[in-house]
Amino acid sequence: MNLSDFQNKDVINILNGKKIGNIIDCKIDPSTGQILSFLLVPFKGAFSFKGNNKVDIDYKNIERIGEDVILVNYKE
Repeated sequence: MNLSDFQNKDVINILNGKKIGNIIDCKIDPSTGQILSFLLVPFKGAFSFKGNNKVDIDYKNIERIGEDVILVNYKE
């Protein structure tokens, strides 16, 4: 699977069912090659133009990767 495959999926928080955002990048451990976390642009709604904050989700918090969504356990 390529990073671009992840970028096309919505990231949903299983704790409240809300969309967190979309993946724009990932952090990789250079010594092992393992994914450490995903960097997301937060979803703020269709008419919201607030800030440019990013969300960092640890890979261990990913519960399931589906065809259209990635489900994560994320405490805001």
